[in-house]
Amino acid sequence: MWTGTMILTAAANALAVIGIGGGLYEFLVVDPYWPKRQDLIQPAKGGISRKRFWIPAHVLFELTLLLALILSWSIPNVRWWLLVAVGSHAIMRIWSAFDFIPKALAFERIDTGFIEKEARSWILRSRLRLPLDIVTALATLCAFVAAARMN
Repeated sequence: MWTGTMILTAAANALAVIGIGGGLYEFLVVDPYWPKRQDLIQPAKGGISRKRFWIPAHVLFELTLLLALILSWSIPNVRWWLLVAVGSHAIMRIWSAFDFIPKALAFERIDTGFIEKEARSWILRSRLRLPLDIVTALATLCAFVAAARMN
């Protein structure tokens, strides 16, 4: 029997994996090329709009994770894994909010004077967020398994 906890932890895991997929798409498809072609990441010049993916992806994931945590608060094994997911995701989001997002928005707005060295540095640091995303996804998967074992 599927419970609300199982459904929400499965959804949180699916959304965490979607986030990893979005990150891999940027690492493998976008990041190798945009430092030499800044228009690729500038929506005003016909480039991709990262916001159109990342804002809905993060909002849906965070709401689902929060609801799963609230619903499973009385289940220690599930709660612990969801708290791990919240912690790793929070570290990544806080780091992004103060470092990556402001710089990404600045890169999107730059008209002239684009500095490829700064862009490459941003890309290298950005890849360090992937391990945090993996921890988040694994923790939501473990929460789902813990919930499933209770049934």
